[in-house]
Amino acid sequence: MSLPFYQRHHEHYDRAYRHKALQSTVSQYQKETKRKSAVYAQGSTAYARGSSAYRHASASDFSLDSSAAYSHGSSAYDLESAAYSYGSTAYDHSAAHRLKDSNLMIEDQSYKMSPKAKRAKQNLVSEDKENKAIDYSVPIFTGREVSISGITDTEEERIKESAAYVAKRNLFATGEGVSVSKVAKSTSEEEHHEKKSRKVAIRESAERVALQKTIEETQAFHKKLNQDKLLHAPEFIIEPRSHTIWEKQNVKFHCSVAGWPAPRVTWYKNNVPIDVQAHPGKYIIESRYGLHSLEISTCDFDDIAQYRASAMNVKGEISAYASLVVKRYKGELDASLLHAGTVSMPLGLGITPHGYASRFEISFVDKFDVSFGREGETISLGCTVVISPDIKRFKPDIEWYRNGVLITPSKWVQMHWSGERASLTLTHANKEDEGLYTLRVVMGDYYEEYSSYVFVRDADAEIPGAPGAPLDVQCLDANKDYVIVSWKQPAVDGGNPILGYFIDRCEVGTTHWTQCNETPVKFARFPVTGLIEGRSYIFRVRAVNKAGVSLPSRVSEPVAALDPADRARLRSHPSAPWTGQIIVTEEEPAEGVVPGPPTDLQVIEATKNYVVLSWKPPGQRGHEGIMYFVEKCVAGTEDWQRVNTEIPVKSPRFAVFDLSEGKSYCFRVRCCNSAGIGEPSEATEATVVDDKLDIPKAPGRVMPTRNTDTSVVVTWTEPPDAKELVGYYIESSVVGSGRWEPCNNNPVKGTRFICHGLINGETYIFRVRAVNAAGLSEFSQDSEPIEVQAAIAAPSPPYDITVLESVRDSMVLGWKQPKVIGGTEITGYYVNYREVVDGVPGKWMEANVKAITERAYRIENLKENMVYQFQVAAANLAGVGTPSLPSQPFKCEEWTIAVPGPPHDVTCTEVRKDSLVLLWKEPVYTGRSPIAGYYIDMKETEAKEEHWKSVNEKPLQKKFLKIGDLKQGVSYVFRVRATNQAGVGKPSNVTDPVVAETRPGTKEVVVDVDDNGVISLNFECDQMSPNSKFIWSKNYEPIEDDSRLNIDTKGGKSKAAFKDLGEDDLGIYSCIVTDTDGVSSSHTIDEEEMKRLLALSHERKFPTIPLASELAVEILEKGEVRFWLQAENLSGNAKANFVFNDKEIFNGEKYKMKVDQKTGLVEMIMDKLEDKDEGTYTFQLQDGKATNQSSLVLIGDVFKKLQDEADFQRKEWHRKQGPHFVDKLGWEVTDDCNVMLKCKVANIKKETHIVWYKDDREIMVDEEHDFKDGVCTLLISEFSKKDAGVYEVILKDDRGKDTSELTLKDTAFAELMNEVCRRIALSATDLKIQSTAEGIRLYSYVTYYVEDLRVGWVHNDTQIKFTDRVKTGVTGEQIWLQINEPTPQDKGKYTMELFDGKTGHKKTVDLSGQAFDEAFAEFQRLKQAAIAEKNRARVLGGLPDVVTIQEGKALNLSCTVWGDPTPEVSWLKNEKSFVSDANCTLKFESGKNVSFTISNVSTLDSGKYSIVVKNKYGTETSDVTVSVFIPEEETHSEEEKKKEDKKSKA
Repeated sequence: MSLPFYQRHHEHYDRAYRHKALQSTVSQYQKETKRKSAVYAQGSTAYARGSSAYRHASASDFSLDSSAAYSHGSSAYDLESAAYSYGSTAYDHSAAHRLKDSNLMIEDQSYKMSPKAKRAKQNLVSEDKENKAIDYSVPIFTGREVSISGITDTEEERIKESAAYVAKRNLFATGEGVSVSKVAKSTSEEEHHEKKSRKVAIRESAERVALQKTIEETQAFHKKLNQDKLLHAPEFIIEPRSHTIWEKQNVKFHCSVAGWPAPRVTWYKNNVPIDVQAHPGKYIIESRYGLHSLEISTCDFDDIAQYRASAMNVKGEISAYASLVVKRYKGELDASLLHAGTVSMPLGLGITPHGYASRFEISFVDKFDVSFGREGETISLGCTVVISPDIKRFKPDIEWYRNGVLITPSKWVQMHWSGERASLTLTHANKEDEGLYTLRVVMGDYYEEYSSYVFVRDADAEIPGAPGAPLDVQCLDANKDYVIVSWKQPAVDGGNPILGYFIDRCEVGTTHWTQCNETPVKFARFPVTGLIEGRSYIFRVRAVNKAGVSLPSRVSEPVAALDPADRARLRSHPSAPWTGQIIVTEEEPAEGVVPGPPTDLQVIEATKNYVVLSWKPPGQRGHEGIMYFVEKCVAGTEDWQRVNTEIPVKSPRFAVFDLSEGKSYCFRVRCCNSAGIGEPSEATEATVVDDKLDIPKAPGRVMPTRNTDTSVVVTWTEPPDAKELVGYYIESSVVGSGRWEPCNNNPVKGTRFICHGLINGETYIFRVRAVNAAGLSEFSQDSEPIEVQAAIAAPSPPYDITVLESVRDSMVLGWKQPKVIGGTEITGYYVNYREVVDGVPGKWMEANVKAITERAYRIENLKENMVYQFQVAAANLAGVGTPSLPSQPFKCEEWTIAVPGPPHDVTCTEVRKDSLVLLWKEPVYTGRSPIAGYYIDMKETEAKEEHWKSVNEKPLQKKFLKIGDLKQGVSYVFRVRATNQAGVGKPSNVTDPVVAETRPGTKEVVVDVDDNGVISLNFECDQMSPNSKFIWSKNYEPIEDDSRLNIDTKGGKSKAAFKDLGEDDLGIYSCIVTDTDGVSSSHTIDEEEMKRLLALSHERKFPTIPLASELAVEILEKGEVRFWLQAENLSGNAKANFVFNDKEIFNGEKYKMKVDQKTGLVEMIMDKLEDKDEGTYTFQLQDGKATNQSSLVLIGDVFKKLQDEADFQRKEWHRKQGPHFVDKLGWEVTDDCNVMLKCKVANIKKETHIVWYKDDREIMVDEEHDFKDGVCTLLISEFSKKDAGVYEVILKDDRGKDTSELTLKDTAFAELMNEVCRRIALSATDLKIQSTAEGIRLYSYVTYYVEDLRVGWVHNDTQIKFTDRVKTGVTGEQIWLQINEPTPQDKGKYTMELFDGKTGHKKTVDLSGQAFDEAFAEFQRLKQAAIAEKNRARVLGGLPDVVTIQEGKALNLSCTVWGDPTPEVSWLKNEKSFVSDANCTLKFESGKNVSFTISNVSTLDSGKYSIVVKNKYGTETSDVTVSVFIPEEETHSEEEKKKEDKKSKA
C-alpha cells in the first residue's frame, strides 16, 4: 500500500483506534466453534470476513452465517458442503453494502420471466478476481476474528488468545464436525509453478511500473524533508491474516510496515523465532519495498501454530499475529481432482453452482439503456457482468429474451459473451425486433436479470406519404398447395388510411417475387393457393394507401408445401440435408378403390373476400393418394357448382374466392382418385360472406402517470367484446402541436405501456387504438395532459453509516444521502438503534421522533461499553423510505485518541471533464487539540487500495478543494483526513465513484453588468424538476447575510446581484440546483475580477460612447481639410458639438459639419487651411446619457506640414482638370533590349497632343499617338551613349498642358545602361564551337552589342591573355573568341563572362575530349581545303562569254591563268579537243598567258570554245561562244547568183 506522505512524518493515532480488542474466553470460543462446525457438517457455506471489515467487532459479535469474505492468498475446499472460496481478496464491508443496494435497484428494474428461485443477496464484492495465490480457496478459519493478537497489552488477554488458538487446533485436529482427507500433492518445483494468465501478467507488469514510480516519488519527497522530523515508531499498515488450508499446500503470510528508520521485521512461530537455515526449503522470508512475507511450503499438522511478525526500530516495537490451520480431507473423491487447473470439476459430482446458491453475487455494470433505432440500422446491446466469486470452472449461461421469449442466434441476431461482457447485435433491425430485451445470467438454478426496451422506427418511405411496412409475417397453416399468411398492421399509415395489403411469395433458392393477390386485401390473413407440392416458399407483405405502396416487410420463415403428416415424418426422420426443395414420391397405385366422403367439413374463416374450408380425409381411400373437388351452392337451393373445375385440391384445406358479399353459401367436398369420384361430404351450414371477425372498438380510460424525466406510464382498459386482439398502438402529441407520433411500432399486449423518449418539461397527451386481424380500431379519447417529470416516490435507503464521535453514553452517527431521492427533496431522516449482546441483536428502538435534516445525529442515553447497530431511513413528501441495512456493530465507549475523527458528508460537485470540487464537513470529534487542516486522497475507482495518493502536500484550512488534472471519462473516488498537532486522523468514508466528464447541456455561472451598473451572478438550468431550488453559497458556505446580495429566482434562472461590490465580497460563489443530477457551477471573484467588474459597472453607470476611431484629419482631393471620427454605434438622437480653441464653431461658409447616426461618422470639412486655423480641435458627442469627446492638436510643424500638403493637393487638383500625367515619365528595357520611355496620362481627349523632346529638340514621331490604355511610349532602339540626354514630354490641348521630364545622364544613364547590358547579357545564346581554316572559334549571339557590355574570357578558370593567335572580337551580334593554329594546350573549359555593370553573366563550353578532336579535325580539313583553293588551277580573266565576229575577220582571244604548280592548258571546241592548225593558233606563254588566234574567220569557226586549266589541286574550265556572221550585201548577191544558176540549168 502506498501510504500518503503525511502519515509518514507524523506520529500516528493510537493503535487502539484502529484495532478494537476482541476478547473471548476459551469456553465461549469452544461453544461458538462447535456451533459453526455443525454448520459445516450440514453442507452450508461460510466465509469469514476480512479483518479490515470487522476491526470494531468483538468475539461475540462474529456470526458465521453472515460472514462473506475470502481469505487472501489461501484456499479451501470442502466436498461435503460443496463450498469453494475462490480468490484471495478480503472484501470491505462497506463495498458489500453498496453492491447490495445496487443489486436491489437492478432487481426492481429487471423483467422476471422464470419461476426459478431467486437467491438471497450477498454482501460481498470481489476486489481482485484473479489474485489467486494457490489452487483452492476455503473459508477463513472462524477463529480469525477472535484471536487477533498484538492489539491488547495485558498478559491476561494474551493468555486468552493463546487458549483460543489451542482450542482451534484441537478442534481441527480431532476433526469434530468436519470431514477432511489428506490429499497427496507433489512437492516438485513444476507442480508448485503457477501458470499466469495474460491478464494477470499485464496487471503485474503495470503494478511493477506503478510501484517503481511510487518509490521514485517517495525518494524524491524524502530528499526534501528533514529526516529528524520523520522518525516514528513502526506501524502495521497491512497485518498478516490467518489462513485455513489443505494439507500439502503452500501458504504465504503478508504484512506491510511503515516507520522511520525502516523497521526490521522478524517472524516467530509460537513466540519462537523462525530459523530459515535450520529448515531449508521449508520457510521463505522476503522483505521488499516495505512488504514482508513468510512462505511455508508443503504444510502439515506440525505447522498449525500462531505466527507473529515483529517490527522494530529506534522508536519502538510492534507485533501482529496470525494463525494457521491445516485440514485433512477424508472424502472418497479422486485426489487428482483437487489439483487446481488440472481437471474441471464435473457438475455431476455435486460441486456445482447449485451448492453455492448463497455465494454467487451477479451484478450488472455498464448496462444498456432504452435504445432507439430505425429499420435497416444495426443496434447493439451490451452489459458487463460481474460474478462474485469468480470460479473459473463454473461458467454462467447467458440468455437473451425478447418480450419473455428466448432469442436464438440467426442472420438477424448475433450474440457474444467475452467472459465479462454480454452483447447482442441486431444486424438489420426491423419492427419485429422492437420489445423488452432481457439479459439473464444463470448460475445453476439461480439467475439474475436486467431488462430494457428497444424501439425501432419505420425506415424512410421511398414514396412520400406511403405507409409503414407490415410486420411479423407468419405462415399459420401449410399443406400441399395451400398456406395461410398472417401479418400485423403497421402503426404508421403515412397520413392516409391503408387501403389494403399485397402478399408476395418467392420460392426458396430463387430471387423472383410473385404477387399473390391482384387487389389489396384488408384482412391481415390471406390464404395463398397454387403452391407446388414439395417446394419451399417465403412470403412478404406490403401495405398500400392512396399515396403509394410501402416498403416490403421482413420475409417470413421458409415453409414447405407438404401434407402435415409428411412434414411431421420428415422432422422425425430427416433423410437428407435441407436444399430448399423436398422431393415427394407417391406409392405405386394398387387396385383402385373409390374413396369415401370427407368428414368434419367446416368453415374455419370467412371474410368479405374469401371463405376457408377445412376437412378430414376419408377413412376409405385405398393405397393411392387422393384429391378433392369443392362444390358450393347458394343457401336454400340445391344448385351445386364445382369451384375447382380444372385442378383437384391435394390439401384438406381450400380457400374459396369470387363469392358475392352478403350472400349465404353452403359447401361440400368430394374425394377422387384413379378409381373415380366419391360421394360428397355433408354440406356445411349456411355461411354469410362477410367478416366474421369485427374490427375492435376503441380502448377506453387512457391514464398517463409520471415515470421518469423522459418517460410516462400509460394505462387503458380493453375495448368491449374484443376478439383475437393482436395488441395496441400508442401515440403521443405535445399539447398544442397537433402532431401525433407513434410511441411503439410493434403492437404491445396488455393494457400498460411505458412511453420513452419524451422531452422533459413538455406536456403530452396520449391516445390508444387496438389491433386485430380485421384492422385497427378508432383512436381512444385523448388522455389528460401530463407534464413529463420524474414520479415522486419514497427515497431509497441511506448508506455508509459511520460513527463520527463516541463518548460514554452517546454516539454521533453520519451517513450518506440516498442515491434515489424519489423525485422530491428529502425532508428528514429517522434513526433506529438496537443493542447487540453476544452477537445476538435486540429489538429496534427509535432514536428520534421528529425528523432530522442533517446527515449527522447524536444518539443520547446509550449504555457504556454496549455494542449497538444502527439503521437510517430517509423521508420525503411521498413518505418514509426503506431503512438502510443494519450498520456494523459499534461499541459505545469514550474516545480518548489524540487525533481527530473522520470528516463526514464528503460530496463532489461541479464535475467537469478535467476537474471537480470536493466538499466536506469537519469531524465531530476534534481530538485533543484543534484541527490544523485537511488532507485529500484520491484514486481511480477500479484501482487497489495501495494506489491512494495525496492531492495536497500541505494541510488545507478550508473545507473545500477544486481538484484538477483529471482524466476525461475516468471514474475516481476520494476521501478526506483531518489533522491536528497529534497527527492525522482516520479517513472519511470514500465518496461514491465520480466520472470526470462534462455532461451535455452543462452551463456555467455567468457574470453580468446591466445598464444601471448592477453586478450580478446568473445561473440557468434546463433540467429542473418542480421541486428543484437554486442554492447560492459563498466559499461553499450558505449565504445567510443578505445585506450584500439580492437573490432573485424565476423559473429556470437565478440571479444573485451585488448591492455594493467590495473587498468583503471576494470569494468563490457557487450555485447548486437541488433535485437534479448534480447541476452546479461556481465563479471566483478575486481582486482582479473585482476591479474589472467595478470598471465595467462605472462604465455602465456613466456610459461613454465607444469610438471606432479617434479624431483624425486628412487632406481631400481639392486641398480641403477633413476632420472626422467614428463611433461604434449611435442612436437617432445622437448629436455633436464642434470646438476650436475652446470656442464652439458652427456650420457655415467655412465649416461644413455632418453627423451620420447610421454609420457613427462625425465629420467637419474646411475649404482652406489658413494661418489663423492653427490650434486645438475638439468633437464632443452626446447620445442619451452617454458622452464622449476627442481632440486633435494642430500646432507648429504639424500644422505647417498639413498646410503645405493642403496647398499641394489644391494645385494638383487644378492640374488634373486638364490633360495630365498620372505616372511621370520613366523607362523600361524591353525583351528585345530596346529602351522604352513611357508615362501614364489621364483626362485626355481627341484634340490632346503629345510632343517629345530631347535636349530641347523635338523628336519627330512617324505616327500620331492614340493614347491607348492611357499610356504614352517612345521606343529607342539599340540604346547607347549617343542616346544620353534630357527627355521631355508635353501634353496639351485647349484646357491646358502638363509636362514630365526624364534626365538620362551620368548616374541615371549608367543605371539605364546597366539594365540594357543586363538584358543583352540575358539574351546571349549558349557558346558554340566553330572550326575555320585559321583555327577554332567560340561564339555566342546577343540581341545587339554595346560597348558598355564588358566581355571577358576564361580558360580553365584562368583569365585569357589575348595574342595574335588567341583573340576576341565582335562581329555584328556575334561575340567570338578565335584560337588560331590550336594545340592540345588549348583544350579545356572556356567561359564567356558578360558584365553589365552590376552583375556578371556566364556562358560556358567544354572544348576537350571528343569536342576538341572533332573541332581540330575539321580545322585541319578546312585548312587543307583553303590551301587547295588557293593553289588550284584557275582562269583569272580575259575571256568574254560571247564573241560575235564578221566572217573573214581575224579573231584574237587572250586570258591569264594561274596555279601552283603551273597548270596544263588545253582547248575544246564544242566539247571536243581542239589543237592549233594553220588557221588557228593556240599559245601558252610564261606559264600564265594564254592566247587564241584565228586569222580568217569563217562560219565554220562558229561554236563553243572552252579553255581547260589543270594542276594537282584542281581543274577549271572557262567557256566562250564564237558567232560568225556574213554581211547582208554579200548575202543578196549570193542568192541572186544561185537563182541565175538555176535558170541556166533549166
